[in-house]
Amino acid sequence: MIAYVHGNLVQKEATFLIIDVGGIGYHIKVSLNTSSAIGDQPTCKIYTHLHIREDAHTLYGFYDLLEKKMFLDLIGVSGVGANTALIILSSLSTQEITQAILREDVKTIQSVKGIGLKTAQRIILDLKDKVGKDDPVLWENLHAGKEKRTSSLKAQEEAVLALIALGINKQTAEKNIDAVIKQKGQDLPVEELIKLALKI
Repeated sequence: MIAYVHGNLVQKEATFLIIDVGGIGYHIKVSLNTSSAIGDQPTCKIYTHLHIREDAHTLYGFYDLLEKKMFLDLIGVSGVGANTALIILSSLSTQEITQAILREDVKTIQSVKGIGLKTAQRIILDLKDKVGKDDPVLWENLHAGKEKRTSSLKAQEEAVLALIALGINKQTAEKNIDAVIKQKGQDLPVEELIKLALKI
């Protein structure tokens, strides 16, 4: 309804702004991150979302479109209202929230005041396929990390099976592979893992 507001910054507090546009003062609720990003500039452009309830029409503002999208994603989660979403965006940056969701890091989201375990889990479950796609670098890095970890685990499993086939019991094989990884890192090929494990 109101995509953005661009005008003179009349008043700035930690949680809201008043922006004058053509003689009309817009009261806009913002996150601490947006308030901080604006600084003391005399004019500003804020992306907005008009949240309508029976008892109030509230204008929420965001420094950039990524924060606005995150806000809209969060309020789409059952049990997360507009004020709760703003608290989350005040406690964590958009990128931190995105990383926590994609990594299924419940503790980071639960660290926000007022967010319980069930709500944190619901946010991750509902948003893990929606967030991060607007930041291709973040998306690629996170998924590359997952693929690398999967490849590493597969190499370890193959090395253990190979050692068992050579007559070493499973417990010893796993112990030796773990010792090699601690010394040499996780990125060794299967053949190298086996050779080094046999020398222990």
